[in-house]
Amino acid sequence: MDNAAHILVVDDDREIRQLVGDYLRGNGFRLSLAADGRQMRQALDEARVDLVVLDLMLPGEDGLTLCRHLRATPAFVQLPILMLTARGEPIDRVVGLEMGADDYLAKPFEPRELLARIRNILRRARALPDRPAGHAPRYRFAGWTLDCGLRQLSSPEAVVVPLSGAEYRLLLVFLEHPQRVLNRDQLMDLTKGRDADPFDRSIDLQISRLRQKLGDDARAPTLIKTVRNEGYVLATPVEESA
Repeated sequence: MDNAAHILVVDDDREIRQLVGDYLRGNGFRLSLAADGRQMRQALDEARVDLVVLDLMLPGEDGLTLCRHLRATPAFVQLPILMLTARGEPIDRVVGLEMGADDYLAKPFEPRELLARIRNILRRARALPDRPAGHAPRYRFAGWTLDCGLRQLSSPEAVVVPLSGAEYRLLLVFLEHPQRVLNRDQLMDLTKGRDADPFDRSIDLQISRLRQKLGDDARAPTLIKTVRNEGYVLATPVEESA
């Protein structure tokens, strides 16, 4: 059990916390449970967590606020987040992804689907390069630098810009295929592999977020351009160094 992934479930419904906790423990995970933002922060301070299952509707600070907090905290910027929502409106799921969640699941849900989503997110997270600094590529483009050893994006002014795990994977795909048009299916396959859902629109949201991080005007982007009816392209040369 020492090598088992550690999941933090943040939900104010005690029954749901307990049911989810028991189910995930029964499938080999280590669990921490929290009812609100305060308990979430305490759990993160006490132990390393591999993934957060975060309810949207929480007392006090809601799930979106907590998601935004995690993405703005360097230690947790790439911590995978699966957001739970009881709402049926697509806009709530869209906003969750825009805030940096890696995936979402609407309540009520089948425990098996939750388990599958968690395993998929963890598999993608573990597929990220995890090599010491100096032994991983460094990409330079339009004044920006992505250091894969540190998983760190730096602006032309040498300011570190935090990236979520999903944003990191997407940017890396563009840097590995510069000045080449990639359609949504290719981007989904390269970032999510066999877990890709053909109806998933999260790629478009992640591109929007990535443009914001790069200061790329969505109305007239110069870095990640939209090619009508074809896809997206990183429209700038890329230099790679060891």
